[in-house]
Amino acid sequence: MSRTLTDARGWMQQGTKLLLASVDGLAPASYDAPSGLPGWSRRHLVAHVAANADALCNLVHWAATGEKTPMYASLEERAAGIARGARLPAEELAAWTHESSERLETAMAALPFERWQAEVVTAQGRTVPASEIPWMRSRETCVHAVDLATGVGFADLPKEFLAALVVDIKAQRGLDTVPDGRLPDLAAYLAGRPYTLAEAPELGPWL
Repeated sequence: MSRTLTDARGWMQQGTKLLLASVDGLAPASYDAPSGLPGWSRRHLVAHVAANADALCNLVHWAATGEKTPMYASLEERAAGIARGARLPAEELAAWTHESSERLETAMAALPFERWQAEVVTAQGRTVPASEIPWMRSRETCVHAVDLATGVGFADLPKEFLAALVVDIKAQRGLDTVPDGRLPDLAAYLAGRPYTLAEAPELGPWL
């Protein structure tokens, strides 16, 4: 399916609401519990999502001004930022998540229409138009809202988002065919998350 900038902006906003509601529902002690991502606590996951919003703000600034501002100075700096964030008290970590999400939303709302076609470079080295930034953030917020393991599942995500996610991951993984199944299960399977599809070959984690 084709997706538009308006679609991605809407999914990003819906995903942000789900994510922030999940974060706000965490008791301080539960931040230390495992997330749905192997080896990461909820602390690490929340820090990653907060840092991602700040990093995407850099790309919006790049698009707006033409000034080259990469998402992260380096992969090492990215990892160090997540580690620092994971050591914050729960209240500060939650506040950072809210504030970085708000900064990103404000920056996107102020970006002139013509600047959405400006080219920026992702952390993976891909050159993309700035219109990809909301899609990148919608994936982070929606999928990681599930990974927080607070009761949100793929079935709670927007159907149109799931359909676009399936197309995106199939392309990234180089898959021509996928198993039959309900859309939420198919999206979970392709993302390397728990699924209930029968006789589906295992895939590694994605995102």
